[in-house]
Amino acid sequence: MESTQVATSGGWLRPVLRVTGAGLLAATAAIHLDLYLTGYRNIPTIGWLFLLQVIAGFALAAAVLATGNQVVAALGAGFAVATLGGYLLSIWVGLFGFTEVRTTAGIVAGIIEVASFAVLALLAITPARGGRGATGRGGLFQELGRKLAGLPMAQPAIAVLSVVALVLLIVAVAGAGATSSTPSGGTVVLKTGKVGSVTVLTNATGSTVYTFAADSPGKSNCYGDCASYWPPVTGSPSAPGIPGTFGTTTRTDGKKQVTWNGHPLYTYVGDSSSGQANGNNLNLNGGVWHEIVVSG
Repeated sequence: MESTQVATSGGWLRPVLRVTGAGLLAATAAIHLDLYLTGYRNIPTIGWLFLLQVIAGFALAAAVLATGNQVVAALGAGFAVATLGGYLLSIWVGLFGFTEVRTTAGIVAGIIEVASFAVLALLAITPARGGRGATGRGGLFQELGRKLAGLPMAQPAIAVLSVVALVLLIVAVAGAGATSSTPSGGTVVLKTGKVGSVTVLTNATGSTVYTFAADSPGKSNCYGDCASYWPPVTGSPSAPGIPGTFGTTTRTDGKKQVTWNGHPLYTYVGDSSSGQANGNNLNLNGGVWHEIVVSG
């Protein structure tokens, strides 16, 4: 333990880890705050979980920066891993009815969380000069700090866990993402189905179809991350007997997107089966989404 302490408690390492770890925690909290404000707050359960993540992230960042305490750093490392774990679970199996997809913000946040764990875990096992935590005297924290510094093979374990976390993130985002409702250039069959007692427009597999309030007449404004959550319905429409005028509009990638009364149509990755309309009235990705209620 003594040799490890001598090797790691030089005057420069702890301040660098302290500032870097706090900055990384603040960065991932800022990303989640932006997502919360731009729509996630409207998703049931997920919204307040995002808010809790934002509050906890900024609070831990401030605590790490202010104290540099080993125990606080360990809490920050655990928080980063927990946040990453929630993201991975939301991609693989979904959380509270919400399924995450591959987005730039999610990938960046995931990478930052892996880095946060590595930096803060290293700070947690690195004692201050003289063997004291940055808070100096606090008996319990000082004792816990000594135990953290004395963990056997701690640095190799942190390296291995960081690599494993990064690999899991890469695997998860590689397998995530939404695909278009129909192959480009094919015929898309539109039907009607029931969501509770309401009759709505669906695609051939029974997934509820939506319109986006932020779209311009006859033009889609949903691209990038938005289109990952709300796959555009593409192809040539076939909707016999369904009220309304169906047509197509050309997306920037050249694909033909189906329109209903001039509104481009989408499905929602949060609907896992027919009879669901989890995207109805969501204010997400820059506007409100509406199911299409069919009458007659």
